[in-house]
Amino acid sequence: MYYEAPEAVVLIDPLVPPERDEFFRALDSDLERAARPLVILLTVPWHARSAGELAKRYDAVCGNPPAGVIALPIPSVDETIYWLPERHALVPGDTLFGTAAGGVVICPEGWLKDDTPAVLRASLRSLLELPVERILVSHGEPVLTGGHAALAEALGA
Repeated sequence: MYYEAPEAVVLIDPLVPPERDEFFRALDSDLERAARPLVILLTVPWHARSAGELAKRYDAVCGNPPAGVIALPIPSVDETIYWLPERHALVPGDTLFGTAAGGVVICPEGWLKDDTPAVLRASLRSLLELPVERILVSHGEPVLTGGHAALAEALGA
């Protein structure tokens, strides 16, 4: 996920696509135009994927959200969900999946270490305090409108 925050260009859970040259040309151009440093954030440790390569290539800062990006740790599942207030957008890693119908569901029970789906839902309920419009998921289709209602339905609230 790519986001131009006020003080940095942010990549969350970056994965360089097979079209590497085209991707790097576009990112080089964006970074030059934005005239801001690159910050790389991970929602879960196993989403590091291309983070090391990008950090090295761009001398990027890793792990510290810049102004305009708020980290919301979910310790029970070793995940950090990022909140982009300017865009009213949540960026989860593996806890929420997008559906083809424009909603979200919690991850499959087999993905949970020690929690149950009910415990995960309870740990995510505080997200309902946010004015969520978009949910930019790692798995499935993003929710581009009506994010709060989709989240409330997924959490059984």
